[in-house]
Amino acid sequence: MAKFKKREPLNNLSASLENYLETIAMLKREKKYTRIGDIAKSLKVKSSSVNTAIKFLAENNLVIHEKYGYVDLTCQGETLALEVQKKHDILYDFLNELLFVNDKVADQEACDIEHSIGLETVHKIERLHLLLKRYFLKNEEDILNLKNYLEEWNK
Repeated sequence: MAKFKKREPLNNLSASLENYLETIAMLKREKKYTRIGDIAKSLKVKSSSVNTAIKFLAENNLVIHEKYGYVDLTCQGETLALEVQKKHDILYDFLNELLFVNDKVADQEACDIEHSIGLETVHKIERLHLLLKRYFLKNEEDILNLKNYLEEWNK
């Protein structure tokens, strides 16, 4: 069973714990509530692993959970979950729209990267993405030229 240690700052959570927060937020959006079993099913882990993580997150004021009850995010937990989701979305768009990585791979790689990259870097990637789209990829021909250029490197 995984053991989580308290550490500061809390916004430096492990990838696993960030995934728990992100999953809770996603389930809340979809179902309006979430339980331990829902989280376990979504993450494809055992309920005992979810219980350990939720206990740690509750001790650090990121989630609220009463035994056998619903799991909810605190304001701080919601903020961190949204931060992780925003990182994911920015990275996914960059990989998919500018590097032409297919949907499934872009989603998985964005998930992998989001946990090890800082907000400053993500925001710079986002700004680069916007710059390229605004000034260099103005039409379909520009986008096709970029795609062809990138594909030539794979030959």
